[in-house]
Amino acid sequence: MEFVTSRLVLAAGLALAAAACRTPEPKTLLDTSEADAYWAVEPAMGGEQYIAPTVKFRLHNRSDAQQHSVQAMAVFRRKGEENLTWGSAFEQVVSRKTPLDPGQSVIVTLKSEARYHSQGPIAGMFTHPLYRDALVEYFIRVGSSGWVSFGQMPVERRVGARSVASESDVVMPSPPGPSAPASSAPSPSPARRD
Repeated sequence: MEFVTSRLVLAAGLALAAAACRTPEPKTLLDTSEADAYWAVEPAMGGEQYIAPTVKFRLHNRSDAQQHSVQAMAVFRRKGEENLTWGSAFEQVVSRKTPLDPGQSVIVTLKSEARYHSQGPIAGMFTHPLYRDALVEYFIRVGSSGWVSFGQMPVERRVGARSVASESDVVMPSPPGPSAPASSAPSPSPARRD
């Protein structure tokens, strides 16, 4: 009888160990809602106005366990260049120090390092012939899982988030200086700010 009991205990222990070592499946643990893609205004620099494509969404822990390692990434592309990455963003959303409890949600904002820039007004960038609309795809990784796509959408021609907004999303651009022409073109290349 002891032999059978110890075999059952050993089998149960092995099953638990195997379950603990399994690679997490992000879509069974988490879901997203309220996704919004828009342009964020960056602080002006050297008389130039900057806008960056941004995606914001609510990430919800739908599992019954605390999540201790969750990362988010976004890849931005311009229409007509879907096979090329125009910019990206990464964030460590959840860590051991700040776990995500079951049923808890967190807002994730991912802003590309690629930007348009101009000496003219922000609104003029959206109508300039060199402007191209952007697309975003966002991914989640949990622990040792691979990156899993949670959605893709066009970046709307608008400044500021429509949903899950916060004050930090909309930064009013400073007025152009006296020598800044109103019809300056946005740069079709990414402007990187270090």
